[in-house]
Amino acid sequence: MPATPLLLIPGLACTDALFAAQIPALSQDRQVIIGDHMQHDSMADIAAHILANAPERFALAGLSMGGYLCFEIMCQAPERVERLALLDTSARADTPEKTALRHEALELAAAGKFMAVCHATLDLSIAKSRHNDTALKQAIIDMAVDTEPDVWAQQIHAIIGRADSVPMLGNITCPTLVVVGDEDELTPPELAREMAAGIPDAQLEVIKDCGHMSTMEKPDQLTGLLQDWLTGPS
Repeated sequence: MPATPLLLIPGLACTDALFAAQIPALSQDRQVIIGDHMQHDSMADIAAHILANAPERFALAGLSMGGYLCFEIMCQAPERVERLALLDTSARADTPEKTALRHEALELAAAGKFMAVCHATLDLSIAKSRHNDTALKQAIIDMAVDTEPDVWAQQIHAIIGRADSVPMLGNITCPTLVVVGDEDELTPPELAREMAAGIPDAQLEVIKDCGHMSTMEKPDQLTGLLQDWLTGPS
């Protein structure tokens, strides 16, 4: 019997390069699909688009915005998800303060300062020990360049409008892995603990010396966690 396909959903201003270190290992014994989160400006529509192009049953993993979309997919089609992995993300909706910051970023991008916005969040996205890692930073910026400002703006609007997923945590019954970097400043560990506590039998993994971009900062550790999650008991 073939292994369950794996659907990976990138984060804001990210492409399949977010999972570049994981895909070779994870695709050896299963189909790996990257969800297209660049076509619409609401979580509901993006999730519906991803589901329309996904296998009938799949394992589902998303990082940051990808995690927000995982929750929306669990709302729309929970019966299609065999396993769930939530990476450096949150079940909570934006606070008013966070929404205000996103609107400021939208205004800057509309004024032609998209790259300035992307560079401004780099140090917040990675562990302090990686702040001088020019290769890592360039890889993150390259994904933003490939995303382009208009698509990024659509994604920001979708994030602003997303629902609070905390009330649905107890309804998730599939095997669930929650991962967070111990230095994640964008979706801190307490948000991961909240998700893991709310989802029955969820497994929580906190990665040391790691920020928000766990798949890129600690690629081997992340790959191992995903391999164990994919082959664990159902």
